Amino acid sequence: MRALTAACLAVLSGLVVAGPARAQEPGGEKPPSQCLAVAQALPNVIYASASAAENPLAVPDAVTITFAGHSTYRIETPAGVTIATDFSGLYGAVPVPRVVTMNRAHTSHYTLTPDPAIEVVLPGWDPESPSPVEHHVVVDDVYIRNVTTDIRSWADGGMIPDANSIFIFEVAGLCIGHLGHLHHALTDAHYAEIGRLDIVMVPVDGGLTLSHTGMAEITSRLRSSIVLPMHLRGTVLDNFLSKMSGEFAIRYMDGNSLTITVRDLPKRPTIMVPENLAFRG
Repeated sequence: MRALTAACLAVLSGLVVAGPARAQEPGGEKPPSQCLAVAQALPNVIYASASAAENPLAVPDAVTITFAGHSTYRIETPAGVTIATDFSGLYGAVPVPRVVTMNRAHTSHYTLTPDPAIEVVLPGWDPESPSPVEHHVVVDDVYIRNVTTDIRSWADGGMIPDANSIFIFEVAGLCIGHLGHLHHALTDAHYAEIGRLDIVMVPVDGGLTLSHTGMAEITSRLRSSIVLPMHLRGTVLDNFLSKMSGEFAIRYMDGNSLTITVRDLPKRPTIMVPENLAFRG
């Protein structure tokens, strides 16, 4: 769980360029976020596909989300774009995803050697400076943006500003969020930047990220229709579920994949536990 060295940061700096450098700069209007709680102008959007400029968010169809392992979920959009979250190469690498997101807390959440076939690599921090990284990327039918948060420094116990990203994937009318390796409570400003999340992936380890009480408070405030746990399993997961069972329905999935449309969202907020995450062994 060591912090990244300067050499590692230099390598990842090259990876930041490797994906989006193949994208096209749009010349027309920027696509608005469908998920923001408040209206705001967006920074320049990078297009990773020419077809995205024509109609970037227009496919109201099913999205498939699969738990691959640890904090990696694979998202497949109606247009066939595959995304792997908190990608280290250990999970979700086969078949090769088109897009990966990464966070820098420790090496199970990023890789310095992603497969060259991965088209877009999105680190959740800026490897070249302490400034917050901003991603606004459209790949065919999915718009990907991020909201930065701080992480603890394993070296001195302090905080590293803007070193984690909550990634938001807007596709098929759904707002899907991944909290990454979240280490602190969210402010009102964070919630405003995040906006509506229909589906959220939440770390439930109870200590490496946030306590179960802290994560329960965030989950309750987000009030997503579907909550997908991640990071640890077994009794640790059960402790989190027991805190949430009065407010959220609990459903144990038959398998690790969920195929969902905006019309299928449950009326009562529901925590859906993938089969491999619920397993005790």
